[in-house]
Amino acid sequence: MSDSSNLFAYPTTNSWDESVFQLTVPGIIAVIVVIGVLIALALFFYKKDSGSTQKASLTKQLTFSGAAMALGLITSELLPTFRLPMGGSATLFSMLFIVLIGYLFGLKAGITSALAYGMLQFVMDPVFYSIPQMIVDYPLAFGALGLAGIFANKKHGLIWGYITGVIGRYIFAVISGVIFFAHYAPEGTPALVYSLGYNATYLVPEAVITLILLAIPPVYKGIGQIKKMVAAV
Repeated sequence: MSDSSNLFAYPTTNSWDESVFQLTVPGIIAVIVVIGVLIALALFFYKKDSGSTQKASLTKQLTFSGAAMALGLITSELLPTFRLPMGGSATLFSMLFIVLIGYLFGLKAGITSALAYGMLQFVMDPVFYSIPQMIVDYPLAFGALGLAGIFANKKHGLIWGYITGVIGRYIFAVISGVIFFAHYAPEGTPALVYSLGYNATYLVPEAVITLILLAIPPVYKGIGQIKKMVAAV
């Protein structure tokens, strides 16, 4: 990374004595600006797709999306059920909160909001190996959760949307493992096999627990009422 690039990130080492980069204060500010732009785009897309010109509708989207991202951060950063040593953690429904944004407000708003959430996750621990690795692991992997918006108006849309979003995140996590972290694979184990197993270790348990939660009728009906409330404006 050139000297001019050091304005936004500087080289350092992590706890495994690996060469990494960490964001500087200007770098963090730049990422926060990107997050703001993505949230503005989410509002624009919802306004365009829904045809709503009412401030109340956009305010409701901003409120719900902000609350969902906050809950996603709280459950992933403060209440993880377990963390894996090389990254990744099973959490208490953090992915569900982000999936809900797409389910409530549609595909475009869902993806842009999920991209913003991915960058927010990055800001919480702004250390990265390379820019391509950071892009795959944060905006792309978490942004895939917004694919839930495909099923926003489908029967059992939340369940199918959640499954699709998690699969999307899993695919990007596996790609990252193969491209950027293949050297962690045990000797004799193909990088793809290692990455498939490693990332399933934390994503599958959370997905199963969440789907069990959504199968509880009062929970599913309650989320359905929230969707009706969002659409009521």
